[in-house]
Amino acid sequence: MAEEGNDGQEKTEEPSQRKLEKALEDGKILTSKEMPVFTTLAAGLALYWGLSLGARKSLFEWGSFFAIDSQARLEDAFLINSSLAFWFILKIVLIVGTPLLIVVMATQLAVGGINFAPKALYKPQKMNPIEGFKRMFSSKSLVELGKAILKVLSLFSIAGLITYYYMPELINSSNTTLGSIIARVNDAIPTLIGALLIALAIVAAIDYFWERHTHLSSLKMSRQELKDEHKQTEGSPEVRAKIRRMQMETSQNANRQREALDEVHTATAIITNPTHFAVALRYMVGESGAPKVIAMGRGKMAEKIISKGEEAKVTVFSSPLLARALFFTSEIGEEISDKLYNAVAVALAYIYRIDNGEYIEEPNIDVPPDLQLNEHGKPI
Repeated sequence: MAEEGNDGQEKTEEPSQRKLEKALEDGKILTSKEMPVFTTLAAGLALYWGLSLGARKSLFEWGSFFAIDSQARLEDAFLINSSLAFWFILKIVLIVGTPLLIVVMATQLAVGGINFAPKALYKPQKMNPIEGFKRMFSSKSLVELGKAILKVLSLFSIAGLITYYYMPELINSSNTTLGSIIARVNDAIPTLIGALLIALAIVAAIDYFWERHTHLSSLKMSRQELKDEHKQTEGSPEVRAKIRRMQMETSQNANRQREALDEVHTATAIITNPTHFAVALRYMVGESGAPKVIAMGRGKMAEKIISKGEEAKVTVFSSPLLARALFFTSEIGEEISDKLYNAVAVALAYIYRIDNGEYIEEPNIDVPPDLQLNEHGKPI
């Protein structure tokens, strides 16, 4: 039966990528206690047999540290030999320990990878005696106890069987001598070691697959957990829908602005900021209704509108407050806000007169206080 989550639902879903990443951050990786035991023992035996050729020389070297020249001072000889013995031991430790350390790390790398997680270094719950007592009698502890008993029984059974197989020849032979016993024992040792290694390999394989099953099961998620995580990472459906609407509106506005560029040549005037904002207006004397916005934009789009207008000989009038007010209160193809009628009327009247060759002073454009906006559309 699948494990239940905090929400009461069964954890039947595979872990998400975020769940796997969080597990790594918390130091939760797949490990097997028996795999390093098997590989280290196997590597140690291989290393022992490989180095046995130089064992005699090493033993002679070790024995020389205890030989003291009768003519040398005892204190000096002791210091010298102690120093030599220390470096000899260090050399042996490095020769033997380095390969074994590499084997242990390679084993863990193959099993579940190597991960350094600072969060896993300090866990307050491990210092809680009550929690520790619970762990001692948890199902995981019982499984570990069962695996340990299985391993001990397997090893003792194999050792007993090998001994039982060779013992009759050692006891019942009439020509039994010390040399023959040693020879027979030497024959039995490789068989015993090989059988024990096979047993350890089986125990390690069982432990690996059990730990892998347990590790993956602990990371599984319920459907509700997946939904909650999805909301946290990508937002609720309502928020995503609002973002999509805003994106669509932005895209549509950009498309309208590009299409409106083709209408700039029909504009009566272009009101600018002078370069950051540009609003192209069209109004023909005698027409009913208010002036319409036929194109508008900011930044690069404003520059394109101004350029198109200059090519078509459309008058460009600089009035930063009016340009920003028109930009933030108008829509392309729609009439301007009634609050801006007076300001736009003054600007268009001035433009009409200078287009007809009159030379008059540029008027002050009075924009209503509540429509005096900065470049972000906020009141000044």
